[in-house]
Amino acid sequence: MNSLHPLFLEDGLLIDSLMKLLVKALCLRALRRQAATRRLAATGRLVAGQKLMGPREGCWASIHQAVGTRTHLPQSQLGFTTMVTGRIMRPDDANVAGNVHGGTILKMIEEAGAIISTRHCNSQNGERCVAALARVERTDFLSPMCIGEVAHVSAEITYASKHSVEVQVHVTSENILTGTKKLTNKATLWYVPLSLKNVDKVLEVPPVVYSRQEQEEEGRKRYEAQKLERMETKWRNGDIVQPVLNPGKPNTVSYSQSSLIHLVGPSDCTLHGFVHGGVTMKLMDEVAGIVAARHCKTNIVTASVDAINFHDKIRKGCVITISGRMTFTSNKSMEIEVLVDADPVVDNSQKRYRAASAFFTYVSLSQEGKPLPVPQLVPETEDEKKRFEEGKGRYLQMKAKRQGQTEPQA
Repeated sequence: MNSLHPLFLEDGLLIDSLMKLLVKALCLRALRRQAATRRLAATGRLVAGQKLMGPREGCWASIHQAVGTRTHLPQSQLGFTTMVTGRIMRPDDANVAGNVHGGTILKMIEEAGAIISTRHCNSQNGERCVAALARVERTDFLSPMCIGEVAHVSAEITYASKHSVEVQVHVTSENILTGTKKLTNKATLWYVPLSLKNVDKVLEVPPVVYSRQEQEEEGRKRYEAQKLERMETKWRNGDIVQPVLNPGKPNTVSYSQSSLIHLVGPSDCTLHGFVHGGVTMKLMDEVAGIVAARHCKTNIVTASVDAINFHDKIRKGCVITISGRMTFTSNKSMEIEVLVDADPVVDNSQKRYRAASAFFTYVSLSQEGKPLPVPQLVPETEDEKKRFEEGKGRYLQMKAKRQGQTEPQA
């Protein structure tokens, strides 16, 4: 746990003064980076310096697109395959304990993925398009990020099928006073290119040049696996979380179940009228966090997110309902299912539909940041008991996978 963040919670004046010092440090850092960028750009090895973030997104941001030496391959073949963004974490990005919200990090991950995949999909002459998020593979929150740290988000295109592109993203936090860096997140995202003329039309993806032949075969296997898993999740699309008027006893599903209703406005959407995937993920994490906090009544943080599937686009003007319910608890973790339903209230021709779904895992922390035991969930109905057993299966499967990864190599 970073030692700086309690300072931000004690005094508003101290927050303001320290933030100003951090901004000055970031400005100096940005100037050094710009000088280094100009030197690299002069060699033809880097294209950089484009501003990404808006006034509410932080104090500093930059993008570096490492596209290799341009004499090797023309831009139409190589495309924009790697980029890095960064910004400082502010108090409104974090919870009361100073830990950055998982939804904030997920939103930054998606923004980086959307930029690099949209650039790649428009790297050749043809119909212009925008990349839309279709799926996020499981992502683990390896280390907490705190107020005052800088988040560096690096994104790389690693595979392209005919109609989709895979982007792998790493997030690193940096304490700019000590220079300490740590890996906080790794995620894999899948995007599809939608025509600007007709956002319901999926276009073809330009090919990716691989450094070795095995990379393409490995990417194809990942593509087939995620395609199969997406199909398997469709059976749950008809499941509806009913509102609870009279919450049940503590530790039951109904006691912590929560919903958020949100009117999709222009600030939530792309220029083409549908919601950013990162906005949806941030709202999903907020609801899951409320469920977890209600269940254990302590400080909670996101530990991991199972695959997030985006079943359909959400258009501007829709009313979305994000519902979360506890499905399973182990000794030290909680699994929450989150469902997103969209209601196109301005379009009578379309009915309410399932837009996204995922499972979030949270842990409970003490004031010192140590894991606490989680109150055990008490399933009451047959459906709740069935979901509990399914969640237990996912937990044991992931636990076995982690243990296999940590075993020493022979």
